[in-house]
Amino acid sequence: MAAPGAAGRTTGGLRSLIRRPRPTPEADDERLIDELYREYHRPLLAFVLRQTGGDRQWAEDVVQETMIRAWRSADRLDTRGGSLMPWLATVARRIVIDHRRYRDVRPPEVGDGVLENLPMADEVEGLLRKVVVAEALNALSAPHREVLTETVLRDRTVNQAAEVLGIPVGTVKSRVYYALRALRVALEERGVTA
Repeated sequence: MAAPGAAGRTTGGLRSLIRRPRPTPEADDERLIDELYREYHRPLLAFVLRQTGGDRQWAEDVVQETMIRAWRSADRLDTRGGSLMPWLATVARRIVIDHRRYRDVRPPEVGDGVLENLPMADEVEGLLRKVVVAEALNALSAPHREVLTETVLRDRTVNQAAEVLGIPVGTVKSRVYYALRALRVALEERGVTA
């Protein structure tokens, strides 16, 4: 509701602005917005604060959106009944309802703080470990490297590795044993322990 005594004085100005054809839209638009805010800002804000549960920032946003809609609809507004407050209150209430629906459907937002503390696998350490293992493998003799490549990396049995390498099964077993010992030493030299 408008302040007592002010309704008759300002409504006439607002009515004339709403009804008047606009030859100079910029000047009339500015005066229209000024009149809307002067007459309805305080009562509309009080109404919207109740609708938003006292959230002043949200209420201010709703009032602003309501005023913009009133300005856009100025040529269709009916001021014969006197106050625009019922129309403004209806629009504001619908904006609040729409915002609540939108907020309820949308997943909650989280700040960066949660993401900063989220544990992540450090891929650099795994990559460094692979590089060190590759260097340690290169430090082995060719027969030891071949037997580990066939049995460990290619996941072949001792019999399959013997067939691929063209050596007896006993030799494969022996080379795997000594190759693993040599690999363990090479890794320890590089600071990697099993």
